[in-house]
Amino acid sequence: MRWWWPEIVGLVLPVACGGCGRPRTALCEACAGALCGTGGRRVRPVPEPVGLPVVCAAAPYADAVRAVLLGHKERGALGLARPLGVALAGAVRASVAASGGSGGGPLLLVPVPSARRVVRARGHDAVRRLALAAAAELRRTGRAARVLPVLRQRRAVADQTGLGARERLANLAGALEVAAGGGRLLAAGRPVLVDDLMTTGASLVEAARALRAGSEPQFPGSVQVSAAVVAAPPMSFEINRN
Repeated sequence: MRWWWPEIVGLVLPVACGGCGRPRTALCEACAGALCGTGGRRVRPVPEPVGLPVVCAAAPYADAVRAVLLGHKERGALGLARPLGVALAGAVRASVAASGGSGGGPLLLVPVPSARRVVRARGHDAVRRLALAAAAELRRTGRAARVLPVLRQRRAVADQTGLGARERLANLAGALEVAAGGGRLLAAGRPVLVDDLMTTGASLVEAARALRAGSEPQFPGSVQVSAAVVAAPPMSFEINRN
């Protein structure tokens, strides 16, 4: 691509950085560095809920990273899916390494499902889109990976906004299940739960429980599960430096 092409496109179809608002770029170098710079680190919410798998995040949820995530998820800036997927791929690699190796077969990226009403309201499935971008990045860098959307909601849950950590755990308990035939698919590789953001960890606890419960009957609960997210609260990173 010639150097002047992005400038021409920017004049005809003005764009601004999804992180800081800098004109004529979808994501500036500084904001891309904030998003992908760490490559993925272990995070733990405070308090850490029982049943939480190993979780790695690409970046703290603040400033430019927060703006990029919200731009993609809430404002439909779909062009941000690729850099967010690159960041998520780094967190996936870190998660697999932190939880004891890769195991056999490809990496199976299992999106944590959003409520159907939320997907309808946004007009797109943000987490699944990020999972697809992350799988593409993993394959591009030589790691077999694919998206396996086997989790589904088995009952309605209340809006999590305003709920505390214990209330979120209670709200989500038993809400997810593996779709029929999903356990057989999970046996074909190494499952990694993926989401855009971890706050209290309640969603990942329930998703991990559902994956373990939905593993093949002859190996009940034996599926090894880890998790990766694009971002997590800064404090969840800081605790790991103590």
